[in-house]
Amino acid sequence: MADIKSTGSTPNTIFLKDYESPVYLVKHVKLHFDLHETETIVTSQLAVNLNIENISLEKKFVLDGQNLELLSVKVNGELLSIDDYACDSEQLVITAIPSRCEVEIQTRINPENNKALEGLYLSSEMFCTQCEAQGFRRITYFPDRPDVMSTYEVTIVADKNKYPVLLSNGNLVAKGESEKGKHWATWQDPSLKPSYLFALVAGDLFCKEDTFTTMSGRVISLQVFVEHENSHKCDHALMSLKQAMKWDEDTYGREYDLDIYMIVAVNDFNMGAMENKGLNVFNASCVLASPDTATDADYYNIQSIIAHEYFHNWSGNRVTCRDWFQLSLKEGFTVFRDQEFSADLNSRAVKRIDDVNVLRNHQFAQDSGPMAHPIRPDHYIEISNFYTVTVYNKGAEVVRMIRNLVGGEGFRKGTDLYFERHDGQAVTTEDFVKAIEDANDIDLSLFQNWYSQAGTPELEVSGSYSETDEAYKLDIVQSCPDTSGQTNKKPFHIPLQIGLIDENGFDIPLFLDGNKGSSGSNQMTLELKNKSESFIFYNVNSAPVVSINRGFTSPVKIKIQHSDDELSFLFSHDRDEFNRWDAGQSLAINTLLNLIKLIREKQPLVIPDNVINSYRQTLTNSELDRALIAQAMTLPSEGYLADQLDIVDVDGIHQARTFMRMELAKSLRREFEHVFQQGQSDAVYLFQADEMARRDLNQVCLSYLMLLQDDDIISVCMNQFENANNMTDVLSALNNLTHYDTELRQQALDKFYDKWKHDAQVVEKWFAIQATSDLPDILAKVKILMQHEAFTLSNPNKVRSLIGRFCAGNIAHFHAADGSGYTFLADQVLALDSMNPQIAARLIQSMSRWRRYDDKRQTLMRKQLERILAKKGISKDVYEITSRSLEG
Repeated sequence: MADIKSTGSTPNTIFLKDYESPVYLVKHVKLHFDLHETETIVTSQLAVNLNIENISLEKKFVLDGQNLELLSVKVNGELLSIDDYACDSEQLVITAIPSRCEVEIQTRINPENNKALEGLYLSSEMFCTQCEAQGFRRITYFPDRPDVMSTYEVTIVADKNKYPVLLSNGNLVAKGESEKGKHWATWQDPSLKPSYLFALVAGDLFCKEDTFTTMSGRVISLQVFVEHENSHKCDHALMSLKQAMKWDEDTYGREYDLDIYMIVAVNDFNMGAMENKGLNVFNASCVLASPDTATDADYYNIQSIIAHEYFHNWSGNRVTCRDWFQLSLKEGFTVFRDQEFSADLNSRAVKRIDDVNVLRNHQFAQDSGPMAHPIRPDHYIEISNFYTVTVYNKGAEVVRMIRNLVGGEGFRKGTDLYFERHDGQAVTTEDFVKAIEDANDIDLSLFQNWYSQAGTPELEVSGSYSETDEAYKLDIVQSCPDTSGQTNKKPFHIPLQIGLIDENGFDIPLFLDGNKGSSGSNQMTLELKNKSESFIFYNVNSAPVVSINRGFTSPVKIKIQHSDDELSFLFSHDRDEFNRWDAGQSLAINTLLNLIKLIREKQPLVIPDNVINSYRQTLTNSELDRALIAQAMTLPSEGYLADQLDIVDVDGIHQARTFMRMELAKSLRREFEHVFQQGQSDAVYLFQADEMARRDLNQVCLSYLMLLQDDDIISVCMNQFENANNMTDVLSALNNLTHYDTELRQQALDKFYDKWKHDAQVVEKWFAIQATSDLPDILAKVKILMQHEAFTLSNPNKVRSLIGRFCAGNIAHFHAADGSGYTFLADQVLALDSMNPQIAARLIQSMSRWRRYDDKRQTLMRKQLERILAKKGISKDVYEITSRSLEG
């Protein structure tokens, strides 16, 4: 996959409309691995039979393969000559095979040379695999597509001293010693699975064990494998796994099916984790945690990701996707499941805010750029480019809307039917929706537009109050901007939860126009199905303030004329915690956009008193969750502000946001200091919602206070850095120090690295906080850090923490007017592409929306994109992102 190079001609585009079922199926796969760092021999025996559902007259057995040395091919034990098959850099094609037969293929591969980290490769001194989406073809020739589902038996042979642990999917059925200091293990997976779920690990690893008793009384062995120096960092992962297993039984009635569940942490990994059946392979940063090395965010993310991969056992493994266009079938559904899991175990309101921030900062931006695509794309060149926030996060929102439409009980009935109907099958998004429809006797045909149409719907909302009729009329008009290849979008089926708030801050009971039903409850979910809709509410005694899209019921943009006074009112009184936060964000956006206007006009900058007072009331409100206060006191990101402007004003946004933060720090210094002091604690670290909220709010307070550059505050910050008993507080202090060019800054950075230089995950944090520093010469510092002993381009985590964080997380400096950030990014993409095309392609997206900037920056970005595209032999991954960015 990743090695397929452009030779000047456009790579092939794959279309959903061209899908055909496989000509041959593989019912059983028997694999034998003789592991060696540079010469691994793989022997596969495939039980092949003709697929009666495929009516094609051309009966060829087509197997995918890349970077393989073919040693031999046999059919029913008979060795084939080179005239009996065709083989090139992409495929092995065998003609004239029986309708039922055994095909044996032997290949040689070089794991040590596999820097793309797809297929079988070496990470540190460990063999591991990554096969999603199309990595299995780098191991052996195979019909590498998700609708070919097989049972597997895998035997691994390796040097016993170097690789004492041999793992694969399923259950261990045999093991033993062999000649020349080697040993072997055989694993059987009785479940049907596609090749992308295959996994193999071999290494010298520590194993942390536990058990889980299922709801039917079965005892499941749980094992987490890590490098020996990380043996003390497994407890949180195991606890999170047990929490996920219990939650899935309680919430969905889903019980684990194998006898063992294994997790392996590896340092070199392109993604976060992989749900291989029974043997999850994880990026080490998504498994390892201890209070002195991991932050609250790390603990939180590990809990979520462990759960996500476990939930895939049903929503992805036992029921998988028919083709890669259906990727959101498993990922959108599973992201929704892990979001609800995290919300149940922690703060629901804060989780919702976190999820919406991802949508608004990243997914909405993707919807409005050249890479816009539906959650079920209809074409791609390289499928790895479509593991996106649209497929995952917007896909989760689509599932959430279905749940909102049918209710919690109806959704459970629908998912029960889905799992029962399709267990062991590879299916489509239509199959998922059909199960929900059948279980609830509901028509979701219009709702299907969410799967096929790209873009973020926009709702124009207006309201009018009749004092005579004591009625409030709400008018809503929906539209969706044109996107690449899609114009004149059809209406979406949109659930929209609303409330009406009276002048005293109380929700008004809702009685809707008789033609549309009645309620009397304090909030109601409206259903939009047409381009324009009107709703009339009666028994409204005074003009209300409308609270719309409560809990972010639907992933839409709301355009409503709320005055700043109304936003301040909602910020103080809305009973819906999400909308309360959202009103504060809207108030901040209005203030910041006005500041940007004043900057352009060279006028004095000022923050209105009512805005300052709204933030004061929120900061000092003892009845609010501290985590919610921390979120409310955090201003919208520079990236999200950029999306509110027709032409991105990089410098104006940065100046305005910096000014507003400084003014809040000055005006609320006493309140920030008071809340910070109240939040001090030397208690032993606990990963608990209330403790996380305390630390989070303290971090926010300290970040504001440090803007004042007061010696006493700097001393407090340095004391926290030196004496805090957990990484959350240490890193918060260090992060604040990195924005100021003082001796203390470098002293703290040096001290931190000297202490943690042997811990890869902590060093990644060290790179990341420097990459996002606000110092004027930060790009030069990033380039110096690339020469650091701890940095290497071959490790995706290091690339993401330094290069990725600078380009995507340090907007003002990446978009420097001289274009130096763009040249730097292009240099890194070209250097990475021959090594790891997936990581290279993801970096480019920082320049993909270049048309939204001023003419000078447009010219500079376009020049670098053209430079990348002109490079001979670029990968399909990079070609697709770059060409689509230039096409716009």
